[in-house]
Amino acid sequence: MTDRIQLLPDDEFNQDLIKKVHPADWSNPSPSGRYNLVIIGAGTAGLVTAAGTAGLGAKVALIERGLMGGDCLNTGCVPSKAIISSARAIHRILNSRELGIELAPEAASVNFQEVMRRMRKLRAEISHHDSARRFQELGVDVFLGEGHFLDRKTIKVGEQTLHFKKAVIATGGRPAVPDIPGIKNINYLTNENIFSLTELPSRLAVIGGGPIGCELAQTFARFGSQVTLIESHAQILSREDKDAAQIIQHQLERDGVKLVFNANTSLVSENEQQKLLTIETTGQTIKLEVDEVLIAAGRAPNVEGLELEQAGVEYNPLSGVIVNDYLQTTNPDIYGAGDICSHLKFTHNADFQARLVIGNALFPGRSKASRLIVPWCTYTDPEIAHVGLYEHQAREKGIPVNTFIQKLDGVDRAILDNETAGFVKVHVKRGTDQILGATIVAANAGDLISEITLAMQSRTGLKKLASVIHPYPTQADAIRKIGDQFNRTRLTPFLKSLLMKWLKWTR
Repeated sequence: MTDRIQLLPDDEFNQDLIKKVHPADWSNPSPSGRYNLVIIGAGTAGLVTAAGTAGLGAKVALIERGLMGGDCLNTGCVPSKAIISSARAIHRILNSRELGIELAPEAASVNFQEVMRRMRKLRAEISHHDSARRFQELGVDVFLGEGHFLDRKTIKVGEQTLHFKKAVIATGGRPAVPDIPGIKNINYLTNENIFSLTELPSRLAVIGGGPIGCELAQTFARFGSQVTLIESHAQILSREDKDAAQIIQHQLERDGVKLVFNANTSLVSENEQQKLLTIETTGQTIKLEVDEVLIAAGRAPNVEGLELEQAGVEYNPLSGVIVNDYLQTTNPDIYGAGDICSHLKFTHNADFQARLVIGNALFPGRSKASRLIVPWCTYTDPEIAHVGLYEHQAREKGIPVNTFIQKLDGVDRAILDNETAGFVKVHVKRGTDQILGATIVAANAGDLISEITLAMQSRTGLKKLASVIHPYPTQADAIRKIGDQFNRTRLTPFLKSLLMKWLKWTR
């Protein structure tokens, strides 16, 4: 029997979720002999490693102290994208006048309880893929409980001891909570508990203007909350292309989000009616009264309780387990994968790091994490997607670049969809068509970026993208237009003069 885990609200969908990903009646198996691979953490990295290893016929154990599926299923990608979908729907309905649709103001409204109920229902349905019994059927020994290293070759779970040839640390991360005076004395929200809400907060403060903060600030504003987003930098999404972030900033403001930049939250407190924030910004002090505070200020690695010192594994409490390019820790028989060791904290990156670990740990593989071409997307509306280098990164590496931009207001489908706030921006190595990186801002940028990622992966140059036939009209035609822009630069004045002479001679 395992420790009982409860999710709020305690309804049929959360009960179904827990029954699948941390069943109360689960009995851990009795380990016998040495495992080829023991994995601590059943998030994306751990699940992919376990399933792939078992599929090859290896003896594998998977340890999870909380909910299988990790952040992605339970508190990240799945629940957030479910409610983002609802927020986009109400936004499109309420702004349909521009599309020629007339609606009375009272004809559409948000039922927040139903939005969250739908999210919980879909999450429970999807959870089958990450369930303990499914992985048991795949041939994985699933241990539910706290795991920690006894030495360089042994892990203990409860009263049981597991011996391994190789091991993988895939314990992921958790919300980082800034050291704000008074923060420990209030009930605040993070991505780990915001999806348990059943009532829409009338006033919401979001501390942090990164991807999670921007996505949820926009979503709750569209649901009807008065949202204030507090960002310590001069722009939101500070790591993204400045032009791209500016578009999202304007959209958040149109959605009613109040943005406070260059801000430091110096004090928080709480009484029976509300939460109070003191915010220091350029030349002024702001007193903010809200119903809820969402902390979205980055991630912290889950290294506590693993007894990594006993396994000879070095780590940094801020950045996580230290690995080399083959994802080996300082103990060469132990690997890391996913958010616990990567600066790219994305589900798909964890997935492909896990595939790399399987080859390197079980076979004489020498695959390098640095060779992975990893795109990512922030699911605001419009979305921002990126792959490869930003222009400033290329210049810092001493690589001269040429940049090509196609705005969506020059793409027919974007015009017809009333989605012209965006662009495709591609950087190539100067004098060549080698794609170094790209940023896309569009309603479905996360889908569009894959074409450019494939081109980079297959070393297909920008000039060849101009010859890819896209259905008309699609927003992906913007990528072909970028290819056309590049090809026009190849027509130098000298070549043009030669062509004119040839055409004149052949008339």
